[in-house]
Amino acid sequence: MSDINSSQQKRALTASTVAFTTCFAVWTIFSIIGLQIQKDLHLSETEFGLLVGTPILSGSLIRLMLGIWSDQYGGRIVYLMVMVTAAIATFLLTTVETYTMFLVTALGIGIAGGSFAVGIAYVSRWFPKEKQGTALGIFGLGNVGAAVTKFVAPFVMVAFGWHAVAQIWAAVLLLMAAVFWFVTDDEPMLKQRRESGVKPESFLKQLEPLKDMRVWRFSLYYFCVFGAFVALALWLPRYLVGAYGFDIKSAGMLAAAYSIFASLFRALGGWLSDRYGARLLMYWTFIVASICTFFLSYPPTDYIVHGSKGDIAFSLAIQPMGFIFLVSVLGLFMSFGKAAVYKHIPVYYPDNVGAVGGAVGMVGGLGGFLLPLTFGMLNDLTGIWSSCFMLLFVLMTIALSWMHFSIVRMERRVVPELAKISKDLHELSHPAPLVLTDWNPEDQNFWEKTGKRIAARNLWISIPALLLAFAVWMVWSVVVINLPSIGFKYTTNELFWLAALPGLSGATLRIFYSFMVPIFGGRRWTTISTASLLLPSLWIGFAVQNPETPYVLMVVLALLCGFGGGNFASSMANISFFYPQSQKGTALGLNAGLGNLGVSTVQFVVPLVIAAGVFGSLGGEPQEWVKGAVTKSIWLQNAGFIWVPFIIATSIAAWFGMNDIASAKASFKEQAIIFKRKHNWLMCWLYTGTFGSFIGYAAGFPMLIKILFPDINPTQYAFLGPLVGALIRPVGGWLADKLGGAQVTLWNFVIMICAVFGVLHFMPSSGNPGDFWGFLAMFMLLFITTGIGNGSTFRMIPVIFMTERLCAAKGQGEEAIAKAKKDAAKEAAAVLGFSSAIAAYGAFFIPKSYGTAISMTGTPDAALYCFIAFYLACIGITWWNYARKTAAMPC
Repeated sequence: MSDINSSQQKRALTASTVAFTTCFAVWTIFSIIGLQIQKDLHLSETEFGLLVGTPILSGSLIRLMLGIWSDQYGGRIVYLMVMVTAAIATFLLTTVETYTMFLVTALGIGIAGGSFAVGIAYVSRWFPKEKQGTALGIFGLGNVGAAVTKFVAPFVMVAFGWHAVAQIWAAVLLLMAAVFWFVTDDEPMLKQRRESGVKPESFLKQLEPLKDMRVWRFSLYYFCVFGAFVALALWLPRYLVGAYGFDIKSAGMLAAAYSIFASLFRALGGWLSDRYGARLLMYWTFIVASICTFFLSYPPTDYIVHGSKGDIAFSLAIQPMGFIFLVSVLGLFMSFGKAAVYKHIPVYYPDNVGAVGGAVGMVGGLGGFLLPLTFGMLNDLTGIWSSCFMLLFVLMTIALSWMHFSIVRMERRVVPELAKISKDLHELSHPAPLVLTDWNPEDQNFWEKTGKRIAARNLWISIPALLLAFAVWMVWSVVVINLPSIGFKYTTNELFWLAALPGLSGATLRIFYSFMVPIFGGRRWTTISTASLLLPSLWIGFAVQNPETPYVLMVVLALLCGFGGGNFASSMANISFFYPQSQKGTALGLNAGLGNLGVSTVQFVVPLVIAAGVFGSLGGEPQEWVKGAVTKSIWLQNAGFIWVPFIIATSIAAWFGMNDIASAKASFKEQAIIFKRKHNWLMCWLYTGTFGSFIGYAAGFPMLIKILFPDINPTQYAFLGPLVGALIRPVGGWLADKLGGAQVTLWNFVIMICAVFGVLHFMPSSGNPGDFWGFLAMFMLLFITTGIGNGSTFRMIPVIFMTERLCAAKGQGEEAIAKAKKDAAKEAAAVLGFSSAIAAYGAFFIPKSYGTAISMTGTPDAALYCFIAFYLACIGITWWNYARKTAAMPC
């Protein structure tokens, strides 16, 4: 700081703020031009919400990466590249014509929104801590760019068309990029690092602070204050036109006034945070926001009171002036809240402002994407314009409650005397010992006296959490077969895509989830990952009620169901830490086997709950299901809604009932050693043959029955295969404990090949109608073998890595042996998760293989022959490496 003069500070702050204003104007351009595009393309409210929200999505997701790059390479160069890229994308917008290409171009425009993470990192480097709140508050004035777009763009659009708006905005952004580059300097920290020759921290090292729960609490705050601000800035023109009948110019100017009001006072919020404390300001923000959204959520209502002297009629409705006043107050305190959140970050994380600021900004920006889309869906579903404020009221009260209870708990932990003064919420004063600092399940005395009870409790909470995860992951396998009958015009290949996409995203997420438990802790991660299932469950319930829901949105929802698929990797890794070596097979078999029941549960429960209005009027109106001459009413939304109460209950149980193991902590770098282990990749291949088959067959079984045997109702039989496969999995683990995992796995693959040949024999072929009962019996055998193989392969992994590490430590003393056991447990847990991630791609490739084979040859036979070849390779790998007498690693 001593080498920085005030002129440099002013130039850095001024140029960054003006650049951010320009970027924000581009980022929110669809709030105005989107109205004309909606008319030109005849878009529904949901499609309009998706179009408006797409740049917000890409601008949010990229913030974390841009923040880290700013810390590594300097904010000045990253800022320049962001502006140039966004300007090019904005100009290209004028060259596209289809809705899909508009969405693709909008992704590029969204890069402008990532400028916030760059600017936060850049500006904070120029100011001392006691002035960072004010400086970042002034920088945040760039939010007024939304007002610039809403105030100027309507006039340009009316005069010259929306193409001119995009072209002018792109030109201004390019000009701003040039000005910024020539009037600013590299931040002093970057110069010092270059002079000293110090390399920047690695990307993974920059991610370390994200394991702190405080980061995600700040993210929720920012989701509510910034995400809601962006959402309203985008949604208000449409709201004012639809709810109050304003014309586009008047609606744009009023929305611009809101954006100005919600942006200009951010600087004041930064100053107040410096002077009075960010925490106090956050309290006022959420209290006032809760009050405002409560009144704004009340829809216009006519009342008739039957009085003693006749009926008394009156109405309750917020008039336009009252609405504008409440929204202005809401915007004012949102601006305070935005500044207060970012006052925390340089104080708590001075060396990782880019990474933490990017993560918080990413989640906040996601609010700007998810909320407008949800506003549109709620409006389509309920027909109530104020439903958007109902949602915001719930979010504000949740954020206020979490903040308050976190502060109370922290204060009572730091100052125990406070607990003696106040006895309200006793559990906060004396938190349960949820972190296990002494955990040694291999010690028989410890295990019998203490460990077994704690491990069992964690296992029996983990099982329903995993069951729900599988249910949400596989819900599309049942939903897709009903979509054509209620009016959705999707092709067979598109339906197979929807059934397969959760498998693709779930498998990809498993790669990351594999390493989360040692970083975050099992209890914390189980709670977060289970609660995340609420998002796809609720959205599916809304989306399936409208046959006009665009296919792109259904694809997004199918991908979000992958949250459920990712949970398996972290759940298995977590439970593996709790049990001794001799009981891991049975414990992992129970966790996975009963968790896998979620697949059969969804295929059994969903057909039942969609047949009745389980949630009454709260669940929405039924859809008319038509197939041939049969017509009936179904509530397909219940396929998503039915899981919501169970997800909430299980998340609460995980938070208060599970444990973190202190000795199980490990960074990603420590766990990444598994990528150098040959047996990691071999077991990934074998587990793909067992679990990949189980989950892939489960995902594609209903559609396969429907296509091969059109007279059979697939919902009556589809659940049977996953049911027997899941129930038999603990038996596979038990057999592996008794007979050896390699032998069980080897012979299991032999039987799987026989079962596939049996399926081929009973399938319909040219001139042969096929035998459904034989087909079903062979698939049941196939599911049984996948379940047994799942248990036996997962029993092999801990044995292989324990043996390998102990052999390496042989003769080096007790300390080396103890370290080898600890390292083996961590590596085995990581491999359990990572192998499950690779295997989960079966949920994508098997249904997609069916669809591709059918589209190319008319039958799925080619796909099944490919599966046989894969199983033959699995037999060879198992025999050579693990099952033969002279195998390198018998197990």
